[in-house]
Amino acid sequence: MDRAGHPDRRVLLVGGLVAATATLAGCSPTIAASSATSAPPQPPPTTPAAAFTRLMEGNERWVSGDLRHPDRDPDRREFVAEKQEPFGSILSCIDSRVPPELLFDTGLGDLYVMRTGGEAIGPVVTGSVEYGPMTSGTPLIVVLGHQRCGAIEAAYKSIRDGKPLPGNLEAIAKALRPAYEQAVHGGGADLVDSMARAQVTLTAADLRSNQDLAPLVKKGALAVVGAYYSLDTGKVEVLAGAPA
Repeated sequence: MDRAGHPDRRVLLVGGLVAATATLAGCSPTIAASSATSAPPQPPPTTPAAAFTRLMEGNERWVSGDLRHPDRDPDRREFVAEKQEPFGSILSCIDSRVPPELLFDTGLGDLYVMRTGGEAIGPVVTGSVEYGPMTSGTPLIVVLGHQRCGAIEAAYKSIRDGKPLPGNLEAIAKALRPAYEQAVHGGGADLVDSMARAQVTLTAADLRSNQDLAPLVKKGALAVVGAYYSLDTGKVEVLAGAPA
């Protein structure tokens, strides 16, 4: 202390240097470790089988909680800013609990994602799904339905009871009618779940056989997979079309 009762200037300077040195010493190993664990970006798979394997491995990590969160840093953002090469196109429901990028543990620039209520499809949606395979050679399309789908349940009850849904929601119900008819015809204990699965397989079959995508499927450049996501377990179950 000086005579006025203030701390000695030299004490403050020395103390500050000691604190700064200790802070730097403590942070350096952390910074080094962080840099060492950042993995280089994986090249996108170019075949249907490789793309399918990449997605399913990501889903296994989602289920187990051993997530890698690939392709989600500033370097990746800069890398894809000028050009994208997604290896998969996902048509899924709008449900907030079914985010494809998360449940397949993928990142920025890895997937084209289209989301509609109950995977309802029409010309604009079909064109959006076709975009990747037809313009940049994306080798995989996945139609992804899910457990306890609200859109499917609403459409099921609307069609069963003959009560149209309000507004443009009725367009979703009309698009889902073929799945409703298949589910009712097939029977079962849970017709809503049967309808959800039917919607997946019917939509995947339609995409697989349409005039623009069928030639790509035939020559092995594209696979169209129908899949179903469990809200309870996080697991993706393949219903149809898995590439060999």
